[in-house]
Amino acid sequence: MTKFIIVTGGVLSGLGKGILTASIGNLISSGKKCATIKCDGYLNIDPGKMNPGEHGEVFVLDDGTECDMDFGHYERFVGVTAKGNWSFTMGKVFQSIFEKEKENKFFGKTIQFVPHVTDEIKERINNIVKEENAEIVFIEIGGTVGDLENALYLEAMRQLSWEQGKENVLFVHLSYVPIPVGVNEQKSKPTQMSVKLLNEIGIQPDIIVCRCCEYLTSSTKKKISLFCNLPEENVLTGIDVDSVYLLPGELRKQNLDKIIEDKLKIKFECNDCLVWDNLAKKMNNSKKEINIGICGDHTDLSDSYASIIETLKHCSANLNIGLNIKLISAKKIEDGENIDFVLDGIDGIIIPNGFDNQGWEGKVNIAKYARENNIPFLGICLGLQAAIIEYARNVCGLDANSTQINSNIKDKIVTLLNAQKEIVKKDGVLRLGAYKTNLKKNSVVFELYSACEISERHRHEYEVNPNYYDILEKNGLVISGLSSDKKLVDFIELPKEKHCYFVATQSLPELKSKLEKPSPLFFGLLKAIIKK
Repeated sequence: MTKFIIVTGGVLSGLGKGILTASIGNLISSGKKCATIKCDGYLNIDPGKMNPGEHGEVFVLDDGTECDMDFGHYERFVGVTAKGNWSFTMGKVFQSIFEKEKENKFFGKTIQFVPHVTDEIKERINNIVKEENAEIVFIEIGGTVGDLENALYLEAMRQLSWEQGKENVLFVHLSYVPIPVGVNEQKSKPTQMSVKLLNEIGIQPDIIVCRCCEYLTSSTKKKISLFCNLPEENVLTGIDVDSVYLLPGELRKQNLDKIIEDKLKIKFECNDCLVWDNLAKKMNNSKKEINIGICGDHTDLSDSYASIIETLKHCSANLNIGLNIKLISAKKIEDGENIDFVLDGIDGIIIPNGFDNQGWEGKVNIAKYARENNIPFLGICLGLQAAIIEYARNVCGLDANSTQINSNIKDKIVTLLNAQKEIVKKDGVLRLGAYKTNLKKNSVVFELYSACEISERHRHEYEVNPNYYDILEKNGLVISGLSSDKKLVDFIELPKEKHCYFVATQSLPELKSKLEKPSPLFFGLLKAIIKK
């Protein structure tokens, strides 16, 4: 029988249900066929249209699905390659029901939240189990218990538990234990009340993980155990940690894996636990530190660049180097903020993908500054386009821009290709998901990947104009990676004799980075910084 581990959250949002779900998966997924499902209550059908400044970055899967950033945690921690149908939004659920009504699949019956919506949710889960032949399914219920928008998911989970049998379903509830200023006492009441709300729905958590800045005292655990109807050893501390990669080890110390084994009657292995824990402990544990600047358009929320930040942490752990990450507003630089002042003390620069056109000229100026001052530089997606525009203007002497910014410019270096125009009119993009790239031998990126052909994920509409490849290369820019049909630019770089590290890619390499296997481009950036 498939085993289901369902994670809910209480008291307040932002406690880290995604990290907890991923950490549980990290503990028990080794050698098992797993699927990770996220149930989001919002009505959006396409998370790719959501502003990252509001909801964090959009994570792109191999199959081109744009989904919640928690899927990044799942892939990094659990080792799965997630699929699009693992991402639920209530908008997708309702859309499916409306389509079934059009096809008369309800045979004229009145369509209701229960059973039709809850049946749709369960049907989707059961289909995933069959398709993946999954031994363990992790299900994260977005939002907070008591929210109107996740009530139907919780009802569906109650029904799922009844139908699958209690020995096959385990509920983990993430709560919060505050320590009010001046009181200096752990308060369990918020946890008690959130569990009471769960009980009213008909769900009894098997494990409660309490987020807290210190370990739960014996008296706090006893109180939660008594009022929430579960053994004391099943009340765990979700201790605040310096790095989220330390959380699986913290939960293992509290025997979470053994508790799950006893409840679900299944044995787990953890072959790489020591490797993971040792790497996690190295993060920011070095006396030597480097300063990385991320120059973007949504710098008010660090989650806008979550995968980039996590990838830098993967590299820092493997290189045993500390990190200071500074988010730099491209818009402020565009508006005249002194670039020398902003980049003072910065050892390496990243221009990431962008959501809109904010701060475009600021990004172009940052790329120019990095090139001219021999600062290690990595451009990602829009960052590649900014680097090429800068090079075309200041080295090739062209009147260059992207038609996304200015369609009346003479030299349309970045533009929509003819093959794309009809697709974009239909509200799509040319490249979304995993695509293969051919790398130029003896290039910087070829050395980093140690391969002629690689695959990275993409998410963009605009491409480098093929009409300008020759003039760019004649002026010293190396086009070091082309799409599998050899028509589209995927990687550019400057030769080592011209720059210590100047590399850019049209792809999103951070999406496939893992703690135990960091992205080669980011790894190369940090190595270049250390060497310099």
